[in-house]
Amino acid sequence: MRIVIVSLIVLLVVGFMGVYVHRRASRLLGLGPRARRALTWLLVAGIATMTVGRLGRGALPDGVLRAMGLGGSTVSLAVLISAVLLAVVDLGRLIARLGRAALARATRPARAADGAGLPAQAAARDEGDAAGEPVAPPAAAPATPPVAAPATPPVAAPATPPVPSLALPRRAFLANGAAGSAFLIGGGSAVYGALLGRHDYVIEEIAIPIPGLPRSLDGFSIVQLSDIHLGLFVGEPEMRAAEDLVRKARGDLVVMTGDLIDFDPRYADHLGRLARRLGPLAREGVAAIPGNHDHYAGIDATIDALERGGAHVLRNQGRVIGGAGGAFALLGVDDVWARRRVPGGGPDLGRALAGVPRDLPRVLLCHNPVFFPEAAGDVALQISGHTHGGQVNLLVRPADMVLPHGYVAGLYRRGGAHLYINRGFGTAGPPARIGAPPEVSRIVLVSA
Repeated sequence: MRIVIVSLIVLLVVGFMGVYVHRRASRLLGLGPRARRALTWLLVAGIATMTVGRLGRGALPDGVLRAMGLGGSTVSLAVLISAVLLAVVDLGRLIARLGRAALARATRPARAADGAGLPAQAAARDEGDAAGEPVAPPAAAPATPPVAAPATPPVAAPATPPVPSLALPRRAFLANGAAGSAFLIGGGSAVYGALLGRHDYVIEEIAIPIPGLPRSLDGFSIVQLSDIHLGLFVGEPEMRAAEDLVRKARGDLVVMTGDLIDFDPRYADHLGRLARRLGPLAREGVAAIPGNHDHYAGIDATIDALERGGAHVLRNQGRVIGGAGGAFALLGVDDVWARRRVPGGGPDLGRALAGVPRDLPRVLLCHNPVFFPEAAGDVALQISGHTHGGQVNLLVRPADMVLPHGYVAGLYRRGGAHLYINRGFGTAGPPARIGAPPEVSRIVLVSA
């Protein structure tokens, strides 16, 4: 039901923006009736195929749904980006128009005052009257002798029609250029994000000081995978890429920090296979926690798949990493979303702490970074995901302005604790990434 409601909201937003983009494109390009109808069908088809690709599971083969969803989502994303850029252009034009109107109103009294004087003769007459002196009348123009009319009337030259000018006024040229650029950027960015951006994987490495970390564990590395979103757009090719990147990162421990399945429980078996393949790549194996999408897909199926794949699921639990020569506590909590939907669900850090010795330094796995202010006093490091780094960032990163505390991607600090946010590996919503490349993190713990 949740995915249906979200899809309806997305349809309304994309439909409204599609009408706006259609009108602006028709006006800019001077489209005729047939071209307008073709553009209408393109936009409608994009929205329809995006919807069928998302909601049509079981009715069509996954390959067909994947192609429809990818194509429709690309068109819809192009509409959204173009609409936002066009709105910026139109807002700029409106501000400029209002500014010109205000300037004209401000300068109109000055121009009226300058032109309010009498003609030169009247002014001179007034000056003479004021001085008490007569003013001489203007001299008459000398008479000219009449000119005889020609004997034959002149032959009129054939009239030539005026040649229309193709040059646009400067303001109109600039406005049309800005609008055209909005369409090009919107369409090009959407295609790039869908075909290339979502597979532009990077390994981010960062060293984080952990107070009290034993010297024997100095340099201990944690490889993080987050927000894989196994589903229609993330399958076997992406799983192979994840395995290769984790192998290349050469970590001591692999952690999977939630949103491992998109929303379809049929992909739980994929998750189990991935966990089984990642386990041998790190000497401490794989630890995992759930995210909100794992609850959407079915938390029991998600946890069962992880455990069958050999992963240690830390749902409000703790685990000691290391041995007699030195250790730290690895904690994992449930997602904050479960507080509202699952009786007794949600993160319970106290319960996780109860399962480990209290004198060990603590590293916490929590899917949503919004939990960090609550956990910062009890842990040295929280490792999170959830935000996708904004996923679609064109020139600016809107998530900075809307996410709580501004936690979007990278490293943050609160008191003596650190928070690291992974940008995620897969995608949610449109299968595209722009300005937020998918990430595998290599977090190196150092003694402090």
